[in-house]
Amino acid sequence: MSVIKNVKARQVFDSRGFPTVEAEVILADGSIGQSIVPSGASTGSYEAHELRDKSKEYLKKGVLDAVNNINLEINKTITGLSVLDQKKIDNLLIKLDGTESKKRLGANAILAVSIASAKAAAAYNNIPLYKYLGGNNKNKLPFPMLNIINGGAHANNSLQIQEFMIRPDGAKSFKDCLRMSFLVIQNLKEELKLKKFNTNLGDEGGFAPSFDSDEKAIEYIIKAVKKSSLKIGRDINICLDVAANELYNLGKYKIKEDKKAVNSEELINYYKKLCNKFPIVSIEDPVFEDDWNIWKKLTKELGKKIQIVGDDLFVTNLIRLKKGVKELTANAILIKPNQIGTVTETLEVITFAKKNNFNTIISHRSGDSEDTFIADLAVATESSQIKTGSLARSERVAKYNRLLRIEEEIGKKSEMSKLK
Repeated sequence: MSVIKNVKARQVFDSRGFPTVEAEVILADGSIGQSIVPSGASTGSYEAHELRDKSKEYLKKGVLDAVNNINLEINKTITGLSVLDQKKIDNLLIKLDGTESKKRLGANAILAVSIASAKAAAAYNNIPLYKYLGGNNKNKLPFPMLNIINGGAHANNSLQIQEFMIRPDGAKSFKDCLRMSFLVIQNLKEELKLKKFNTNLGDEGGFAPSFDSDEKAIEYIIKAVKKSSLKIGRDINICLDVAANELYNLGKYKIKEDKKAVNSEELINYYKKLCNKFPIVSIEDPVFEDDWNIWKKLTKELGKKIQIVGDDLFVTNLIRLKKGVKELTANAILIKPNQIGTVTETLEVITFAKKNNFNTIISHRSGDSEDTFIADLAVATESSQIKTGSLARSERVAKYNRLLRIEEEIGKKSEMSKLK
């Protein structure tokens, strides 16, 4: 039977060693769905509320209140329902919480149950999660955006830009994506060692050296690509996540290596200079989340050449995305389920984005876990790209390994998504 028999939760730990929520949805026939929710370090102001305990037992980082909300209220509310009606379950959870930002029960509690329900439904149907979520989709594989040099809030170093990523655009399969990326990462490590730079890892598995400029990080990546016998600008392209919220104060941005604050016009010129100098194909969160006019201007000036990605700008929120589409701000959206709180709302945002010719990029968080939900989500929605860190740290690699298995399972019919 597809009826939910029990819902239970526990406090576990994420990749940064902080407490997070794990939920299990158990069906009458014995099928089980299990989910661990992630947590971000660089977060947008409009994200759904992550409930943390006020108690000092875990330095106010505990999630025992969210766990109790699942074990008591949520369990009582959805026990007896069919797990096959994802929308009904999610809407009941939203109604039960009763707040706009899910702050009463906690978006972390709600999302854990929402994802666990989807996994239980897939298990009940004896099909992979990507097939359950994707229906009749062709199940194309996403291109990975690998964060191979970490800066900003993800590393304790001198870099202003938060993520320096590579995207293996020349690959013909996901397996080949990882082969090419592996070569670049290993050769980058050798280049850094040769020049006595630190090769310790940041939160998302990338190296965290302290360069005297952000441009130097890009130059080292290009060296590593060439050393790998790959063509920069064809086989491998550069993607950046600026995380401009972290650099913004009173209308100005401290993005340059001298940390001299620049205004919006100077910021746009800085991005133009970078894109002219390097093979940059994507910039995420280049502007502060509420600076809508500058987002629009930047998209107008650079949007035909590169991907302008809204993360903190949209926070996987349909209302904010609709405004962005109407005002022509950005041309791509980062999808993080824990920014909105349910599987249903996440899918609605992806559907709307794709209908309006926005690229969708499924993303992890800097505090993540062994849960591979986003890998299946990327395939199910035929999203063109996925962000889940470098080829290091098991919580990052788990997603890549899941995608390798999916590609193998699909077999000869598998293909890579098209990049716009």
